[in-house]
Amino acid sequence: MNTGKNRIQMKDSALDAVTKMVDGNFGAMEALMLLLQSDHVDPDNVLGGIGVILFLDTLQIYGTDIYVLYSDICGKDIVKMIAVLRAVQMGWSSAPLLKEACSRQDYAGRELIPVDSLYIKVKRELPNFDTK
Repeated sequence: MNTGKNRIQMKDSALDAVTKMVDGNFGAMEALMLLLQSDHVDPDNVLGGIGVILFLDTLQIYGTDIYVLYSDICGKDIVKMIAVLRAVQMGWSSAPLLKEACSRQDYAGRELIPVDSLYIKVKRELPNFDTK
């Protein structure tokens, strides 16, 4: 999926990374700031929230599409957003399908991504995920 045109570079701070990813979309900024505070959700992800942001960059999901994923598809539930992205990493959902769902600003992306079942599958396979 990635064409090698990632926005985030090794020298970037977390603030630089967020700025590059959000394209001025305040909803996307909210989601990424929550990701940066979410290390406890998926402790098996060694990079924590910044790792999730790097994965969004790899998928080339930016700006409004990040907000659509967070708000429209995952119902503003950052844990479910992380679960969906983890499911893509684990091969249980397709990266192109997720990218397509995120590009739909009419809530139609909800029908493409089975958020709740992906959350359950991630939780079942990763016992440390979302232990609250």
